[in-house]
This record gives sequence, C-alpha cells and structure tokens, in this order.
Amino acid sequence: MEKTIKGIAEGTKRASYILSQTATELKNKALRRMAALLERNAKLIIAANQKDIRYAKAKKLPPALIDRLALNDKRIKAMAGGLNEVAALKDPVGEIIKKWKRPNGLEITKIRVPIGVIGIIYESRPNVTADVAGLCLKSGNGVILRGGSEAIHSNQAIVNILSQALSEVKLPEAILGFIGFTRHEAVKTLLKMDKFIDLIIPRGGEQLIRTVTENSRIPVIKHDKGVCHTYVDREADLNQAETISYNAKMNRPGTCNAMETLLVHRDIAGVFLPRMLKRFKEARVKIRGCVETQNIFPAAQKASEEDWSAEYLDLILAVKVVGGLKEAVAHINKYGSKHSEAIITENRKTAQLFLDGIDAACLYVNASTRFTDGNQFGMGAEIGISTSKIHARGPMALEELTSYKYLIRGSGQIRE
Repeated sequence: MEKTIKGIAEGTKRASYILSQTATELKNKALRRMAALLERNAKLIIAANQKDIRYAKAKKLPPALIDRLALNDKRIKAMAGGLNEVAALKDPVGEIIKKWKRPNGLEITKIRVPIGVIGIIYESRPNVTADVAGLCLKSGNGVILRGGSEAIHSNQAIVNILSQALSEVKLPEAILGFIGFTRHEAVKTLLKMDKFIDLIIPRGGEQLIRTVTENSRIPVIKHDKGVCHTYVDREADLNQAETISYNAKMNRPGTCNAMETLLVHRDIAGVFLPRMLKRFKEARVKIRGCVETQNIFPAAQKASEEDWSAEYLDLILAVKVVGGLKEAVAHINKYGSKHSEAIITENRKTAQLFLDGIDAACLYVNASTRFTDGNQFGMGAEIGISTSKIHARGPMALEELTSYKYLIRGSGQIRE
C-alpha cells in the first residue's frame, strides 16, 4: 500500500509541474470536457452510487450522511455546472499582485502561482470529487483525493470519467491522483508524503480532523465542523427572522453551514419562540433548550452543556434565550466553531457590533447561514470551507489555492 501511494504522489508531483505551465485555454477545455462527460455518464455514476447507498443503509449510517452521499441527475448536473462555472472564471495563475521599482533600479513583481500538490481527505460527499478536481486544475495544482469508504464506488466512477477528459485533451492523467485504499492506514501513509504534497485539506467529522492534524507532516488547513448560530435580536423583523431561521436549519440539515443553535433576545422570546418552535416541531425537529426556553415551550428537552457546542447535522436544534447582544456574542465566541454566524436585526449599530465582535469566517446580517458556499459566493465551486485563519478562511476557491513568488529583474546590480 505504501509503495502504491508513494507512486501516486510522485506521479502527481511530476504532473503538477506540467500543469503549472499549462495555458488557461487548455485548462478550460479540460474542465468543459469533464463537465460534458459527467452528464453523459450520469447513469453509470448513479449505478455506482447505489452500491454505496446500499452499503450505507446496511451499516445503518445516519440519514444526514446518506443524504450527503446520494447522487441523482440533478446533483450530477450541478457538478457539471460547477465545472463549467470554474472554466468561465478568471485564471488566477500569473496574476500580478503587486509591482514596484527600488531606488537601485531593481524591478520587483509579486505574482500568483499554484501551491503545487493538494491532498484532499474527505468523507461522504462524492460531489466533492468533481469540485476539488476542477478547482485544482484551474488553479494549476495537482490533486490527490482520498475519499471515505462509504463513497468509494461513486468516487472511483467520477475519477475515471474526469481522468478520461484529461487524456482526451492531452493533459497527464496523473494530475488527478486517487487513493483507492479504504483502510485508515492509507490516510496516515498519505500524511507522510511531505516530499511530494504541499498542502493537506481535511473535510469531515471531528475524528477525521483530529487524525489528520495529529499525524500530518504536511501543512494542514482545517475544514472543521460547523456549529452555526442565528441570533434573533429584539429589533428583528420577526417574520423575516422566522423565515431565515427555518431556512438555516431545514434547507439541508446535514450540511456544515446549517444552523445548530438559535439564540433569541429575552425581550421578544415570549412572542417569537412559541410560533418558531411550533413550526420546527411540525417539521420533526427535536428542540433542546435552556430553562427559559422550556418555560416558553414545554415540549423542549433540557439542553446539556454539550448541546451548546454540538454539530448535530440532523433534525435537532439547541435554543437559548439571552439577555442581549453582549451575551449572544460571548456565547457564540465560546461555543462556535468559527464557521458561519448570523444576526437578525433592523438596528444597523447592533448589526455592526455583532460583525465586529464575532470571530468567524462568515458573518451574516438578515440572511441565512446556508449561503456559506463557494458556488453561492460566485466562486464556481469550493474546495471546502476553512475554519483556519492561515492562509485561507471561509470558502476556498481558485485564489485561495494559490501562493505567490517574487520576480526580480535587474541590470547588473550588486549589493554593496
């Protein structure tokens, strides 16, 4: 296994040097061909995906995970659409970030360059395979994919199709490396390949993130859990607050940008919570609330300390009544995962204090946290949502997959 993984990593490293010098037109041609082949082979992909679904159900995996795993014509079309959108975006490689001239005549230019080889370790979602491959291709990076065992058939089918597109446009198939070993040892082996891999991006649950960060010899950008909050201020439009809160939880509960905790100002809790929580209960959401929430909505189960930092990814919602903005901000900074947080208020000053006070990648005023997504941000797709601060934060797309280098041009200068 180790020898095979090393061979894949070496091949991707060699191919990355070719890709880093590939013209934008050829990269875009490859992306468009990938998109076309995905749609053309939708039945093949769905058949492979059904094997994974059957396995997931037999293992009694959570419904939210099975939802993330499932592919259909609509989702495959969305995958293809994402690749076409990435093809239409500006190529960041070679962009001049800054240029200046020193008093001694040296001309210094700072330009964007690919990072090199990106290793992606992820779980469940097979659409990540296409998104990541497209973004890395456009940004000039080789990529090595290691998906979860629950999606092995889906991922393999997608990789085969994407590799075919690379071959058809005469780009090295090794640009796209795929680790087909499903044993946990494969991850630890990959994390030792610092000679060939420049960056590791893990996408998944707490256990995966912990394993990667504790064992990697390679720099890691964490795409950690999403403990996302919505705070309904006393000056909120309550109809708007209800619509946004419902969307933030119910649009797709199994995603990292779904709301996990609802915070409500004490002054409006007695009016807002009965109707809001009744609606959630009708949608089969289990409510875990503080004492004040239970007094207002007796059907709520008492929340434990663990509930405030839980990423449920399910039809479960923690609810807390707070005394105001200061308490809401303190709660979010203590229990949140620095992912996505929202305030619903008509008071601009209150909104600005929320934006200034919260330490998170994405902050919303009067909008659902479900918008934290590369596609929704106009990035075409995303390689993930970084909860790290260095060097990228929030949805990572083309620009975040580049580094830079300095080009210095002289006319015989020497340092005195």
